[in-house]
Amino acid sequence: MKTELISAEHPVGLDHTVDVLRNGGLIAFPTDTVYGLASLPFKAEYVERLFAAKGRNSSRASAVLIGRVEDVPLVAAKMGLKAQKLAENFWPGPLTLIVPKNPRLPQVLSQDATVGVRMPDHPVALNLLRATGPLAVTSANRSGMPNTSTAEEVMAQLGGRIHLILDGGRVPGGVPSTVVDCTGAELVILREGPITLDLMLKVLAEPD
Repeated sequence: MKTELISAEHPVGLDHTVDVLRNGGLIAFPTDTVYGLASLPFKAEYVERLFAAKGRNSSRASAVLIGRVEDVPLVAAKMGLKAQKLAENFWPGPLTLIVPKNPRLPQVLSQDATVGVRMPDHPVALNLLRATGPLAVTSANRSGMPNTSTAEEVMAQLGGRIHLILDGGRVPGGVPSTVVDCTGAELVILREGPITLDLMLKVLAEPD
């Protein structure tokens, strides 16, 4: 497979990326943390290709990224009040909310009844997600290798394994998103990130 590289500023860059995804292809694109590796999330074979390209089994769930709050019901069975308030305050941004999964999503995406949902704070990512709808996304690197911050770094690790890289320049890198389980009575941090538990609890304590 030849991996295509196209600039996010190219006049047809976004439309071409959308076409690749809709035909079952794998793409890499910039986010507000690292480059992400994506497929459409609603067909098991597409998600399986995602894990195969990364060299990782499906025992670890893949998050779903969205570009608008209105897309949440496509991937989440419900959003509790805590999750809704956190989304209102921290999206777009580096916060992944674990919520009950819409049964339409294939099991390979997440082995249990939950799914991680996030809205990234990056203009290229948001434009893409608003054009495609939700995407299954993992970091655009080979399993066990460093995260990628440029299209060139993605090509070095995943060239020949994915169909297209949407080049949006260097991304900030740094700390991945905070992952918080919102399905129980209390918030549970599954991965520490830029948004702390104290900050989330402070927001939840504020009157509506």
